[in-house]
Amino acid sequence: MKNEAIWLLCPICRNKTRLKVRTDTELINFPLYCPKCKQETLVNVKKSKLSVIRMADLISKEDNEL
Repeated sequence: MKNEAIWLLCPICRNKTRLKVRTDTELINFPLYCPKCKQETLVNVKKSKLSVIRMADLISKEDNEL
C-alpha cells in the first residue's frame, strides 16, 4: 500500500487548502480552513475520502445527549 499524500480541497470553493494528508490518515471533526474563501468547515477524513459534517447533524446529536 502506497502512503502518498494528497491535498485536501475546500468543500465550498474546491481550491487547495494548506493541508496535505497521507492515505492512512484519519481526521474526525476536523476544522478545515480555506485561505481562499476564508471559511471553516468541519470535516471527517478516512482513507483519503473527505466528508463534510453539517451543522444540523451536530445540533441534533447535542440535543439527543441532553
